[in-house]
Amino acid sequence: MTHAPQALVIGAGPAGLMAAEELAGAGFSVLVAEAKPSVGRKFLMAGKSGLNLTKDEPPTKLLTAYGAAEGRLAPIVTAFDADAVQSWARGLGQEVFTGSSGRVFPRAMKASPLLRAWMARLAESGVEVRTRWRWLGPEDGNQLFETPEGRIAVTPRVTVLAMGGASWARLGSDGAWADILTGRGVPITPFRPSNGGLVVAWSAHMAVHFGAPVKGTALIAGGRRVRGDYVISRRGLEGGGIYAVFADVRDGAELRIDLVPDLPFEEVARRLDRPRGKATVSAHLRKVLGLDPVRRALLQEFGRPLPVGEAFARLIKGLPVRHGGPRPMDEAISTAGGIAWDGLGPGLEVLAVPGLYAAGEMIDWEAPTGGYLLTACLATGRWAGRHAAKALG
Repeated sequence: MTHAPQALVIGAGPAGLMAAEELAGAGFSVLVAEAKPSVGRKFLMAGKSGLNLTKDEPPTKLLTAYGAAEGRLAPIVTAFDADAVQSWARGLGQEVFTGSSGRVFPRAMKASPLLRAWMARLAESGVEVRTRWRWLGPEDGNQLFETPEGRIAVTPRVTVLAMGGASWARLGSDGAWADILTGRGVPITPFRPSNGGLVVAWSAHMAVHFGAPVKGTALIAGGRRVRGDYVISRRGLEGGGIYAVFADVRDGAELRIDLVPDLPFEEVARRLDRPRGKATVSAHLRKVLGLDPVRRALLQEFGRPLPVGEAFARLIKGLPVRHGGPRPMDEAISTAGGIAWDGLGPGLEVLAVPGLYAAGEMIDWEAPTGGYLLTACLATGRWAGRHAAKALG
């Protein structure tokens, strides 16, 4: 069987759907092929605890979250920044609000209403969606798929790839496409986990704290200090605060915890020097520094034997974390790596394969959670779709 739409989009996550919307809006016939039985699976999973659409920041500040890829993403994200993301959501009938941290969410706090409205609008514009179509790669000018109806060849004039990174494979992002593109001469940067947890071999006394949030600390890694909450899990440390320093720690930076970030070193040393009488060390720490049970447990876990004097104050202000590195890549929220920027043109066209474009997590960039991931996925999908439409025009 052969299909011949003007444009083909492979992958029905936010990047792919945005590319499809741009192409359809330019008046071209669009086919979206998705390997899973339904669309937007990772998008829906991300929205279960509240869909963080973007971060309400000006583009210059927003872009700093993308690290080494900031310069590459600058024109793309500036063209579809936090204000544009919010306007786009409102255009789909989803009112948004900004939390105290600057994170932007739909009022519904879920992804499903937004996705339903989006799919309805795409259907109205003539976008055709096929599920259970697994991409096998290009061959003789066609894009081949394994489908429930057998092998199918699609002959588009342009193709946008938006198949995600290499985490959460059960939701569709398995990274299997990398081998296909490598065979076509496309440079691929090896995948690495991003926004993941850290493995910690806890001692037995930490079991009572499994599931407890850690609040009121600062994480120090790679020359940066980050305030953010995280969780002690059976397997280690995870959560937003850990994700914010994850890339530095993954790449070899030491991780330390400032257990009292609002107190300077001198004040900590002065308070510790107060007589404690018959009080235990734990009770003394609670009284003079206000350390809650969770922070005291971390201090005991990573700091024993506890020193005295100024050395104790230095330990509290920079507790070294002993860990076994990142959790497995498939458990990470996102990944670094993918198509190298040197293999892409300014419109996100794949230089080694004419007529092919890339978007979303398939490209080598990463960012912490907090709205930055989804913003860049939407922005790169829009950019790739817009430039693919220009090529058709």
